[in-house]
Amino acid sequence: MKYIQSSKNPQVKQWKKLLTKKERDKTNTFIVEGFHLVEEALKQNKVVLELIVSDGVDIPQKWNVDSISITIVAEEVSKVLSDTESTQGIFAVCSQVEKSMEISGAKTFLLLDGVQDPGNIGTMIRTADAAGIDMVVLGAGSGDPYNPKVLRSAQGSHFHLPIVRSDLQQTIELLKSKEIPIYGTALENGVEYTNVEPSSTFAVIVGNEGNGVSNEVLSETNQNLYIPIYGKSESLNVAVAAGILLYYLKIGQ
Repeated sequence: MKYIQSSKNPQVKQWKKLLTKKERDKTNTFIVEGFHLVEEALKQNKVVLELIVSDGVDIPQKWNVDSISITIVAEEVSKVLSDTESTQGIFAVCSQVEKSMEISGAKTFLLLDGVQDPGNIGTMIRTADAAGIDMVVLGAGSGDPYNPKVLRSAQGSHFHLPIVRSDLQQTIELLKSKEIPIYGTALENGVEYTNVEPSSTFAVIVGNEGNGVSNEVLSETNQNLYIPIYGKSESLNVAVAAGILLYYLKIGQ
């Protein structure tokens, strides 16, 4: 094990860079923080590249870390690396296992069109995981799925299902070739979501928090759906709307 005491150490500066999208894209890695996320990462084969543990923090005995590089760091370093107000003092540097749009066996999909809020993205990844959705696809204009806030909101679901960054037009074309029904979310030319039948295969597209799904994407859907508003709110949060639709369409499976 190595020990690093100073937050000015070059290795610490490199880890810190992983809190930026530029460095994550450059190195094809990302960093997770906290016992739960690190444990979920360790369950996946060859995802964790190294562990960073604050001095005085114990690694749970049930974790299999025999083949993983471990660096012990001073509390000062943990605070520098942390993206939270109160750090648990444990981090993992992970490889981005880039998934392709190979959909053999996948039947249900959540597509994000320009969704930018990290909390919403993470919540939808977590919801898709809970609902048993096979794949999440982030289109152009959507936020980085490896943003620390996204990772915290998803609560480990990044390690449970494929998360793909892909052009949505090409994705839709591929899904159509597999005869997978594609549902957009919009009032215009839309029907109330309960008017369609749940099925064993489908794709749901949700859009940008302010502008919704783009007209270009909506023009390619089989049917657009909306969720009725019974109170005085103008709209539903996009993550809440996605959850309602995914769970409804999965009924009976």
